[in-house]
Amino acid sequence: MRTLQSAKLAGIALILLTSAQVQAYSAGEVDEVCKKPQVREFSLPTYQEPENIEVAPESEFTFKLSDWTDPQTIRLTFKDQPALFTVESNSSFHKVTAKLPPELTGKYVRIDLFSKAVLGCYQREGWLVKVADKAVDKIPTEAQPENK
Repeated sequence: MRTLQSAKLAGIALILLTSAQVQAYSAGEVDEVCKKPQVREFSLPTYQEPENIEVAPESEFTFKLSDWTDPQTIRLTFKDQPALFTVESNSSFHKVTAKLPPELTGKYVRIDLFSKAVLGCYQREGWLVKVADKAVDKIPTEAQPENK
């Protein structure tokens, strides 16, 4: 008698658990997955050891953001100061163009980007560049032979 009652209780519990799992899924309520903005084709060389590549003062640079980026949310900074930039959009991407300001000549600069996707998730990206000192135009002098 006890085994029969235990079997009935186990069967009822199994039915309740199975029906709860089936009801948890609803085909009409699929969550939209937010894709973070993707950054491509940054045009300046980044500063890395041992190459130590420097960029020219007041260099213009570009990069592209994926088309699901909300262009109104793009924020660009140089050394934590807001930067001026333009955005050209088409159906495939947003092209951002900016120029290094003259006061950054001869310095290491962190370029920071913040952008949000249309669905709300965001992306932070950054690049370290070394801006060269202003070059002085010098005419190389040839070695003169010594007179003896």
